[in-house]
Amino acid sequence: MANIYLDTNKVVDLLVRNPELSGTLSGHHICLSPLSAHILFYTEKFPVPTPSINKSLMTMKFVSFDDRILQKAINGPTKDLEDNIQLHSAVEADCDIFLTSDKKLLKMDYFGKVKISSSI
Repeated sequence: MANIYLDTNKVVDLLVRNPELSGTLSGHHICLSPLSAHILFYTEKFPVPTPSINKSLMTMKFVSFDDRILQKAINGPTKDLEDNIQLHSAVEADCDIFLTSDKKLLKMDYFGKVKISSSI
């Protein structure tokens, strides 16, 4: 069982575009940032509440987005603040894998001890 951090694009995949992804995540601890929930509701124009999305999100562990993560994120490692918030959140949650489809992040291969991958 691994601690798996979902980048926002993977949250959208899991809950909107590709629900079959849940099969590969079964048995793992799933982590994400509250920022991802915000982006999900905003981009998909979900009303609040959306019971099916709420139920799914509540099965995941949210990593607190606080001033410590923000202070780290504004200094890198990428030029994209949202990506940096996600990466530092994965480290904070002691995740094993950072799951993303972001090609720039995938090129990093690792951030600290967190493996960056497009699949498990």
